[in-house]
Amino acid sequence: MAKAARSYDLVVFGATGFTGRMTAEYLARHAPAELRWAIAGRSPAKLDAVKARLVAIDPRSHAVETIAASLDDVGSLQRMAAQTRVLVTTVGPFIRYGEPVVRACVEQGTDYVDSTGEPHFLQLLLARYSAAAEAQNVRLVPSCGFDAIPADLGAFFTVQQLPSDQPIELAGYLSLDAKFSGGTEQSAILAMAPPEERVDAPLRTPANGRSVGPGAAKIQHVSEFKRWSSPLPTIDGTIVLRSAATLDRYGPRFTYAHNVLHPSLLVMIAAGIFFATIGFLAKFPPLRALFLKGAKQSGEGPTQAQMDAAWFKLSFVAKCAGKVLRTEVAGGDPGYVETSKMLAESGMCLAQDREALPARAGVLTPAEAMGESLLARLQRAGLQFRVLH
Repeated sequence: MAKAARSYDLVVFGATGFTGRMTAEYLARHAPAELRWAIAGRSPAKLDAVKARLVAIDPRSHAVETIAASLDDVGSLQRMAAQTRVLVTTVGPFIRYGEPVVRACVEQGTDYVDSTGEPHFLQLLLARYSAAAEAQNVRLVPSCGFDAIPADLGAFFTVQQLPSDQPIELAGYLSLDAKFSGGTEQSAILAMAPPEERVDAPLRTPANGRSVGPGAAKIQHVSEFKRWSSPLPTIDGTIVLRSAATLDRYGPRFTYAHNVLHPSLLVMIAAGIFFATIGFLAKFPPLRALFLKGAKQSGEGPTQAQMDAAWFKLSFVAKCAGKVLRTEVAGGDPGYVETSKMLAESGMCLAQDREALPARAGVLTPAEAMGESLLARLQRAGLQFRVLH
Protein backbone atom coordinates (compact mmCIF):
# COMPACT_ATOMS: atom_id res chain seq x y z
CA MET A 1 0.00 0.00 0.00
CA ALA A 2 1.35 3.46 -0.89
CA LYS A 3 2.30 5.42 2.23
CA ALA A 4 0.10 8.36 1.25
CA ALA A 5 -2.96 6.07 1.12
CA ARG A 6 -2.58 4.54 4.57
CA SER A 7 -5.07 4.90 7.39
CA TYR A 8 -2.56 6.34 9.86
CA ASP A 9 0.51 8.55 9.84
CA LEU A 10 1.82 6.96 13.04
CA VAL A 11 1.07 3.96 15.27
CA VAL A 12 2.46 3.40 18.77
CA PHE A 13 2.96 -0.34 19.33
CA GLY A 14 3.28 -1.36 22.97
CA ALA A 15 0.98 1.44 24.14
CA THR A 16 -0.15 -0.59 27.16
CA GLY A 17 3.41 -0.78 28.52
CA PHE A 18 4.99 1.91 30.66
CA THR A 19 7.04 3.73 28.00
CA GLY A 20 4.47 3.13 25.26
CA ARG A 21 1.66 4.58 27.36
CA MET A 22 3.71 7.69 28.12
CA THR A 23 4.53 8.09 24.44
CA ALA A 24 0.83 7.93 23.61
CA GLU A 25 0.07 10.45 26.35
CA TYR A 26 2.71 12.81 24.92
CA LEU A 27 1.03 12.57 21.52
CA ALA A 28 -2.37 13.24 23.08
CA ARG A 29 -0.97 16.46 24.53
CA HIS A 30 1.21 17.63 21.65
CA ALA A 31 0.32 16.00 18.32
CA PRO A 32 -1.17 18.41 15.78
CA ALA A 33 -4.84 17.95 14.94
CA GLU A 34 -4.04 16.74 11.43
CA LEU A 35 -1.89 13.81 12.64
CA ARG A 36 -3.75 10.51 12.11
CA TRP A 37 -2.50 8.12 14.76
CA ALA A 38 -3.44 4.97 16.62
CA ILE A 39 -2.30 2.83 19.54
CA ALA A 40 -1.57 -0.88 19.26
CA GLY A 41 -0.97 -3.79 21.59
CA ARG A 42 -1.93 -7.33 22.44
CA SER A 43 -4.89 -6.70 24.76
CA PRO A 44 -7.95 -4.82 23.41
CA ALA A 45 -9.19 -4.26 26.97
CA LYS A 46 -5.90 -2.66 28.05
CA LEU A 47 -5.84 -0.56 24.87
CA ASP A 48 -9.32 0.72 25.70
CA ALA A 49 -8.07 1.69 29.18
CA VAL A 50 -5.15 3.60 27.66
CA LYS A 51 -7.49 5.35 25.23
CA ALA A 52 -9.67 6.44 28.16
CA ARG A 53 -6.59 8.08 29.69
CA LEU A 54 -5.88 9.82 26.39
CA VAL A 55 -9.43 11.14 26.15
CA ALA A 56 -9.11 12.48 29.70
CA ILE A 57 -6.00 14.38 28.57
CA ASP A 58 -7.64 15.75 25.42
CA PRO A 59 -11.18 14.92 24.22
CA ARG A 60 -9.90 14.94 20.62
CA SER A 61 -8.31 11.59 21.46
CA HIS A 62 -11.72 10.01 20.80
CA ALA A 63 -10.42 9.92 17.22
CA VAL A 64 -7.43 7.78 18.22
CA GLU A 65 -8.16 4.22 17.14
CA THR A 66 -6.88 0.95 18.64
CA ILE A 67 -5.21 -1.94 16.81
CA ALA A 68 -4.92 -5.46 18.24
CA ALA A 69 -1.50 -6.86 17.32
CA SER A 70 0.56 -9.58 18.97
CA LEU A 71 4.10 -10.84 18.58
CA ASP A 72 2.60 -14.35 18.50
CA ASP A 73 0.56 -13.47 15.41
CA VAL A 74 2.75 -12.52 12.45
CA GLY A 75 -0.30 -11.68 10.37
CA SER A 76 -1.43 -9.11 12.93
CA LEU A 77 2.00 -7.43 12.81
CA GLN A 78 1.85 -7.30 9.02
CA ARG A 79 -1.65 -5.78 9.08
CA MET A 80 -0.58 -3.21 11.67
CA ALA A 81 2.50 -2.16 9.67
CA ALA A 82 0.49 -1.98 6.44
CA GLN A 83 -1.92 0.57 7.95
CA THR A 84 0.63 3.21 8.93
CA ARG A 85 3.41 5.30 7.43
CA VAL A 86 5.49 5.18 10.64
CA LEU A 87 5.54 2.61 13.45
CA VAL A 88 6.92 3.55 16.88
CA THR A 89 7.55 0.52 19.08
CA THR A 90 8.51 0.25 22.74
CA VAL A 91 8.10 -3.53 23.00
CA GLY A 92 11.32 -4.87 24.49
CA PRO A 93 13.65 -6.41 25.38
CA PHE A 94 14.22 -5.95 21.66
CA ILE A 95 16.65 -8.83 21.26
CA ARG A 96 13.71 -11.07 22.25
CA TYR A 97 10.75 -9.27 20.73
CA GLY A 98 11.96 -6.73 18.21
CA GLU A 99 12.77 -8.64 15.02
CA PRO A 100 9.22 -9.66 13.97
CA VAL A 101 8.15 -6.01 14.15
CA VAL A 102 11.12 -4.86 12.06
CA ARG A 103 10.45 -7.58 9.49
CA ALA A 104 6.81 -6.50 9.17
CA CYS A 105 7.84 -2.88 8.66
CA VAL A 106 10.38 -3.72 5.97
CA GLU A 107 7.98 -6.01 4.13
CA GLN A 108 5.18 -3.42 4.26
CA GLY A 109 7.40 -0.43 3.42
CA THR A 110 6.81 1.26 6.78
CA ASP A 111 9.28 3.53 8.55
CA TYR A 112 10.29 2.31 12.01
CA VAL A 113 11.34 3.94 15.30
CA ASP A 114 12.21 2.23 18.60
CA SER A 115 13.62 2.90 22.05
CA THR A 116 16.29 0.20 22.16
CA GLY A 117 19.62 0.62 23.89
CA GLU A 118 20.67 -2.98 23.14
CA PRO A 119 23.90 -3.22 21.07
CA HIS A 120 23.19 -6.81 19.97
CA PHE A 121 19.83 -5.81 18.54
CA LEU A 122 21.43 -3.00 16.55
CA GLN A 123 23.92 -5.47 15.12
CA LEU A 124 21.08 -7.80 14.16
CA LEU A 125 19.28 -4.99 12.33
CA LEU A 126 22.40 -3.95 10.47
CA ALA A 127 23.28 -7.49 9.42
CA ARG A 128 19.81 -8.70 8.43
CA TYR A 129 17.76 -5.69 7.34
CA SER A 130 20.01 -2.93 5.95
CA ALA A 131 19.87 -4.06 2.32
CA ALA A 132 16.16 -4.89 2.34
CA ALA A 133 15.24 -1.58 3.98
CA GLU A 134 17.27 0.35 1.43
CA ALA A 135 15.62 -1.55 -1.42
CA GLN A 136 12.18 -0.72 0.01
CA ASN A 137 13.15 2.93 0.73
CA VAL A 138 12.37 2.33 4.41
CA ARG A 139 13.97 4.21 7.27
CA LEU A 140 14.70 1.93 10.25
CA VAL A 141 15.75 4.25 13.09
CA PRO A 142 16.49 2.42 16.35
CA SER A 143 17.66 4.07 19.60
CA CYS A 144 15.37 7.11 19.51
CA GLY A 145 15.00 7.41 23.27
CA PHE A 146 17.47 8.34 26.03
CA ASP A 147 19.62 5.78 24.24
CA ALA A 148 20.86 7.45 22.10
CA ILE A 149 19.33 10.79 21.08
CA PRO A 150 21.06 13.02 23.70
CA ALA A 151 24.47 11.69 22.61
CA ASP A 152 23.71 11.52 18.89
CA LEU A 153 21.88 14.83 18.50
CA GLY A 154 24.14 16.45 21.10
CA ALA A 155 27.21 15.54 19.06
CA PHE A 156 25.38 16.67 15.89
CA PHE A 157 24.56 20.01 17.55
CA THR A 158 28.13 20.45 18.80
CA VAL A 159 29.86 19.89 15.46
CA GLN A 160 27.56 22.51 13.89
CA GLN A 161 29.39 25.07 16.02
CA LEU A 162 32.84 23.99 14.76
CA PRO A 163 34.84 24.32 11.51
CA SER A 164 33.96 21.54 9.08
CA ASP A 165 37.47 21.22 7.66
CA GLN A 166 39.33 20.57 10.93
CA PRO A 167 39.78 17.42 13.04
CA ILE A 168 37.40 17.19 16.03
CA GLU A 169 38.06 15.40 19.29
CA LEU A 170 34.79 15.11 21.21
CA ALA A 171 33.98 13.65 24.63
CA GLY A 172 30.62 13.36 26.36
CA TYR A 173 30.18 13.24 30.15
CA LEU A 174 26.84 11.99 31.49
CA SER A 175 25.35 12.74 34.90
CA LEU A 176 21.82 11.84 35.96
CA ASP A 177 19.45 11.00 38.77
CA ALA A 178 16.63 8.68 37.71
CA LYS A 179 14.72 5.45 38.33
CA PHE A 180 14.02 2.88 35.62
CA SER A 181 11.22 0.50 34.69
CA GLY A 182 11.09 -3.28 34.59
CA GLY A 183 11.44 -3.39 30.80
CA THR A 184 14.54 -1.20 30.96
CA GLU A 185 16.11 -3.33 33.69
CA GLN A 186 15.47 -6.51 31.71
CA SER A 187 16.91 -5.01 28.52
CA ALA A 188 20.02 -3.89 30.41
CA ILE A 189 20.59 -7.38 31.83
CA LEU A 190 20.20 -9.00 28.41
CA ALA A 191 22.52 -6.43 26.85
CA MET A 192 25.33 -7.50 29.17
CA ALA A 193 25.58 -10.95 27.62
CA PRO A 194 25.68 -11.95 23.96
CA PRO A 195 22.50 -13.63 22.72
CA GLU A 196 22.42 -17.32 21.88
CA GLU A 197 22.66 -16.47 18.19
CA ARG A 198 25.09 -13.57 17.96
CA VAL A 199 25.05 -11.49 14.78
CA ASP A 200 27.85 -9.06 13.95
CA ALA A 201 27.61 -6.45 11.21
CA PRO A 202 30.59 -4.92 9.40
CA LEU A 203 31.81 -1.53 10.59
CA ARG A 204 30.83 1.48 8.54
CA THR A 205 33.73 2.94 6.55
CA PRO A 206 33.75 6.75 6.20
CA ALA A 207 33.90 8.10 2.66
CA ASN A 208 36.19 10.75 1.15
CA GLY A 209 39.28 9.62 3.04
CA ARG A 210 37.86 10.70 6.39
CA SER A 211 38.77 9.02 9.69
CA VAL A 212 36.25 8.21 12.44
CA GLY A 213 36.92 6.23 15.60
CA PRO A 214 36.51 5.98 19.36
CA GLY A 215 38.36 8.36 21.64
CA ALA A 216 40.79 7.11 24.24
CA ALA A 217 38.98 5.23 27.02
CA LYS A 218 40.35 6.29 30.39
CA ILE A 219 39.48 6.84 34.01
CA GLN A 220 40.29 10.37 35.13
CA HIS A 221 39.44 13.25 37.42
CA VAL A 222 37.84 16.00 35.34
CA SER A 223 38.62 19.23 37.11
CA GLU A 224 36.00 21.38 35.35
CA PHE A 225 33.22 19.08 36.59
CA LYS A 226 34.91 18.34 39.94
CA ARG A 227 34.05 14.71 39.33
CA TRP A 228 35.68 11.44 38.40
CA SER A 229 34.77 10.00 35.02
CA SER A 230 34.94 6.52 33.55
CA PRO A 231 34.09 5.12 30.09
CA LEU A 232 30.40 4.29 29.66
CA PRO A 233 30.15 1.31 27.27
CA THR A 234 26.54 1.85 26.20
CA ILE A 235 25.19 2.00 22.65
CA ASP A 236 25.50 5.80 22.60
CA GLY A 237 29.11 5.95 21.49
CA THR A 238 28.45 3.50 18.66
CA ILE A 239 25.52 5.60 17.39
CA VAL A 240 27.56 8.82 17.45
CA LEU A 241 30.38 7.20 15.46
CA ARG A 242 27.93 5.78 12.93
CA SER A 243 26.54 9.26 12.36
CA ALA A 244 30.03 10.70 12.05
CA ALA A 245 31.02 8.06 9.50
CA THR A 246 28.16 9.13 7.21
CA LEU A 247 28.08 12.89 7.69
CA ASP A 248 31.01 14.90 6.30
CA ARG A 249 30.13 17.76 8.67
CA TYR A 250 31.97 15.88 11.46
CA GLY A 251 35.28 16.81 9.84
CA PRO A 252 38.20 14.98 8.24
CA ARG A 253 39.07 13.20 11.50
CA PHE A 254 36.59 12.65 14.31
CA THR A 255 36.80 10.80 17.61
CA TYR A 256 34.20 10.39 20.31
CA ALA A 257 34.48 9.07 23.87
CA HIS A 258 31.32 8.49 25.96
CA ASN A 259 31.79 8.76 29.72
CA VAL A 260 29.83 8.87 32.96
CA LEU A 261 30.58 11.22 35.87
CA HIS A 262 30.83 9.98 39.48
CA PRO A 263 30.66 12.16 42.60
CA SER A 264 33.80 10.59 44.08
CA LEU A 265 36.56 8.08 43.43
CA LEU A 266 35.04 5.69 45.95
CA VAL A 267 31.63 5.77 44.24
CA MET A 268 33.28 5.17 40.88
CA ILE A 269 35.20 2.15 42.16
CA ALA A 270 32.08 0.69 43.80
CA ALA A 271 30.02 1.20 40.63
CA GLY A 272 32.73 -0.37 38.50
CA ILE A 273 32.93 -3.45 40.71
CA PHE A 274 29.14 -3.80 40.83
CA PHE A 275 28.54 -3.58 37.07
CA ALA A 276 31.57 -5.70 36.22
CA THR A 277 30.31 -8.42 38.57
CA ILE A 278 26.77 -8.29 37.17
CA GLY A 279 28.10 -8.26 33.62
CA PHE A 280 30.25 -11.33 34.24
CA LEU A 281 27.56 -13.30 36.04
CA ALA A 282 24.92 -12.39 33.42
CA LYS A 283 26.90 -14.37 30.82
CA PHE A 284 25.78 -17.59 32.52
CA PRO A 285 22.17 -18.51 31.60
CA PRO A 286 21.04 -19.75 35.05
CA LEU A 287 22.31 -16.61 36.76
CA ARG A 288 20.96 -14.37 34.00
CA ALA A 289 17.52 -15.98 34.47
CA LEU A 290 17.78 -15.29 38.21
CA PHE A 291 18.62 -11.62 37.61
CA LEU A 292 15.71 -11.29 35.17
CA LYS A 293 13.37 -12.85 37.71
CA GLY A 294 14.56 -10.39 40.34
CA ALA A 295 14.12 -7.36 38.08
CA LYS A 296 10.90 -5.36 38.03
CA GLN A 297 8.28 -6.73 35.65
CA SER A 298 7.65 -5.20 32.23
CA GLY A 299 5.12 -2.39 32.53
CA GLU A 300 6.24 -1.57 36.08
CA GLY A 301 7.93 1.80 36.37
CA PRO A 302 8.83 4.68 38.69
CA THR A 303 6.22 6.80 40.46
CA GLN A 304 5.20 10.21 39.21
CA ALA A 305 7.06 11.83 42.11
CA GLN A 306 10.24 9.96 41.20
CA MET A 307 9.93 11.05 37.57
CA ASP A 308 9.26 14.65 38.58
CA ALA A 309 12.50 14.69 40.58
CA ALA A 310 14.64 12.99 37.93
CA TRP A 311 17.03 14.77 35.56
CA PHE A 312 19.96 14.25 33.22
CA LYS A 313 22.76 16.31 31.75
CA LEU A 314 25.17 15.28 29.02
CA SER A 315 28.12 17.68 28.80
CA PHE A 316 30.35 17.76 25.71
CA VAL A 317 33.94 18.95 25.46
CA ALA A 318 35.17 19.45 21.89
CA LYS A 319 38.75 20.17 20.91
CA CYS A 320 39.13 21.61 17.43
CA ALA A 321 41.60 23.95 15.70
CA GLY A 322 43.47 24.65 18.95
CA LYS A 323 40.31 25.72 20.82
CA VAL A 324 37.94 24.07 23.30
CA LEU A 325 34.16 24.28 22.97
CA ARG A 326 31.75 23.15 25.67
CA THR A 327 28.11 22.31 25.03
CA GLU A 328 25.33 20.58 26.91
CA VAL A 329 22.13 18.61 26.43
CA ALA A 330 19.86 18.57 29.47
CA GLY A 331 16.36 17.55 30.42
CA GLY A 332 14.10 16.00 33.01
CA ASP A 333 13.41 12.33 33.68
CA PRO A 334 15.54 10.57 31.04
CA GLY A 335 13.97 7.14 31.00
CA TYR A 336 10.33 8.05 30.45
CA VAL A 337 9.36 11.75 30.33
CA GLU A 338 12.16 12.67 27.93
CA THR A 339 12.26 9.28 26.17
CA SER A 340 8.53 9.45 25.37
CA LYS A 341 9.08 12.96 24.03
CA MET A 342 12.01 11.82 21.89
CA LEU A 343 10.13 8.81 20.53
CA ALA A 344 6.99 10.77 19.70
CA GLU A 345 8.89 13.65 18.08
CA SER A 346 10.99 11.17 16.08
CA GLY A 347 7.85 9.43 14.84
CA MET A 348 6.18 12.72 13.93
CA CYS A 349 9.36 13.91 12.23
CA LEU A 350 9.39 10.88 9.93
CA ALA A 351 5.65 11.14 9.32
CA GLN A 352 5.31 14.88 8.81
CA ASP A 353 8.71 16.23 7.73
CA ARG A 354 9.64 13.61 5.15
CA GLU A 355 10.13 16.08 2.29
CA ALA A 356 12.68 17.98 4.38
CA LEU A 357 14.65 14.92 5.50
CA PRO A 358 17.86 13.60 3.93
CA ALA A 359 17.24 11.13 1.11
CA ARG A 360 18.51 8.10 3.00
CA ALA A 361 17.10 4.65 3.71
CA GLY A 362 18.24 1.55 5.58
CA VAL A 363 19.25 1.20 9.22
CA LEU A 364 19.97 4.80 10.23
CA THR A 365 20.90 6.80 13.30
CA PRO A 366 18.61 9.63 14.42
CA ALA A 367 21.13 12.22 13.15
CA GLU A 368 21.47 10.47 9.78
CA ALA A 369 17.74 10.04 9.28
CA MET A 370 16.40 13.32 10.65
CA GLY A 371 19.27 15.65 11.56
CA GLU A 372 18.25 19.31 11.59
CA SER A 373 14.52 18.60 11.50
CA LEU A 374 14.58 16.43 14.61
CA LEU A 375 16.95 18.78 16.43
CA ALA A 376 14.56 21.68 15.84
CA ARG A 377 11.60 19.59 17.02
CA LEU A 378 13.35 18.54 20.23
CA GLN A 379 14.36 22.12 20.99
CA ARG A 380 10.78 23.31 20.50
CA ALA A 381 9.65 20.46 22.77
CA GLY A 382 11.84 21.73 25.60
CA LEU A 383 14.94 19.56 25.45
CA GLN A 384 17.88 21.88 26.09
CA PHE A 385 20.75 22.04 23.59
CA ARG A 386 23.09 24.89 24.42
CA VAL A 387 26.61 26.23 23.94
CA LEU A 388 28.25 26.90 27.30
CA HIS A 389 31.54 28.55 26.28
